Amino acid sequence: MNKILISACLAGFNVRYNGSAKTLLHSTLAQWHAEGRLVICCPELAAGFSTPRPPAEITAGPNGGLLMRHGAKVIESTGADVTNLYILGAHLALRIAQHYHCRYALLADGSPSCGSETVYSGKFDGQTVAGRGVTAQLLREHGIRVFSHRQVNQLIVSLRQDQAPTR
Repeated sequence: MNKILISACLAGFNVRYNGSAKTLLHSTLAQWHAEGRLVICCPELAAGFSTPRPPAEITAGPNGGLLMRHGAKVIESTGADVTNLYILGAHLALRIAQHYHCRYALLADGSPSCGSETVYSGKFDGQTVAGRGVTAQLLREHGIRVFSHRQVNQLIVSLRQDQAPTR
């Protein structure tokens, strides 16, 4: 049975920067939860952040890239550089995913940790840009298929294809 790492905020926990949840209601998620297939994780809380906390965004590196290997940083709205804590949270989430043999992750898009399609612009202007959060990127680099909260149906299809008997 394939396990799925899921952002704690999507599972209904009030762990987002502003103390809210981003609960994702879907009948298949409820079924997976009942089957014990969901592994709930918040990389930011794992790294030691509190709730609530100042919002943080990924700022582009010197070459314009939003990935850490391109020199990007994670900066709070206060100006504090929290890059190392986000990297720690990503590694802890990866360790959890590997421990439970998660081959998939369902993460909250937009987040500097969990964004898998988009992240905020790094200018604290409410705009999103194409990019990946620190955790989403690290999970992908280690072979875990990452889906955003808007891609539940694609995740369902992927799981069904992987579970189909081979002939």
